[in-house]
Amino acid sequence: MVIAKLDRLARNVAFVANLMESGVEFQAVDMPYANKLTIHILAAVAEHEREAISERTKAALGAAKARGTKLGNPRWKASLSKARAARSQNKPPHEVIETIKKKSDAGLTWRRIAADLNGMGIISLRGGRWHDTTAKRAYHSSVGIKVA
Repeated sequence: MVIAKLDRLARNVAFVANLMESGVEFQAVDMPYANKLTIHILAAVAEHEREAISERTKAALGAAKARGTKLGNPRWKASLSKARAARSQNKPPHEVIETIKKKSDAGLTWRRIAADLNGMGIISLRGGRWHDTTAKRAYHSSVGIKVA
């Protein structure tokens, strides 16, 4: 495994130690010649920095709250209802769903289905191109399956 920076791998000494003991080989681009001792020390420093960042953030949020600053999105209910309304209006037409179902039942992959929809000149719900994920989600939402 190649990682850009050692502290991006994890900010937890135990995790890094377990990873090393499990035999997974990894190399940090920012420290290509780091040995086990160096990796352990840097993992401990990264863990300490994570805890310090957390403490500073909590203190800053507490101070802002004490000054009377309202935290979070003040219009979250309006934002949520607007997003739900947009989602309910953005349902693919019945004909598109039927096309997707037929192609899926024929055993085509989601990638192929998306390519076919693009080739037919059908625009996706957001006005762009179809992708395997958008075709899959459109199909599953039509049959009542939630896709993450």
